[in-house]
Amino acid sequence: MLAIIESDQDLARRFGVLTSIPGLATRSAFTLIADMPELGTLDSQAIAALSGTALMTRQSGKRTGKAFVTGGRVNVRQALYMPALVAARFNPDFAAMCQAMTARGKPPKVALTAIMRKLIILANALIRADRKWEPRLA
Repeated sequence: MLAIIESDQDLARRFGVLTSIPGLATRSAFTLIADMPELGTLDSQAIAALSGTALMTRQSGKRTGKAFVTGGRVNVRQALYMPALVAARFNPDFAAMCQAMTARGKPPKVALTAIMRKLIILANALIRADRKWEPRLA
């Protein structure tokens, strides 16, 4: 995979952008490059739905059900799970988001799914802008 990515300039650029995001390592970047060629071309809602991390509500008339995550590309959702765990622990922005959600009473898995969604939206935005991730300075 690495030899193929290095031989193509566009793939190498996308790979560099993806691996610059804390938490996304080479295996996750390989999966995103292979299974999400649309990264960088869609808006945030479409990319979240395509990755299977967008919330879907099941409502009809007066009946309201719980929101759930379904559809999308399973391989991408599975590839985002471990990077989301790492980001929730070591990235200060994502850690604060996770702590705020759990403090409001959300289950940890819901907070982790929100981080997965934020990661794919961040990757999409960075690839679209053709820039690497940079930490926020206080």
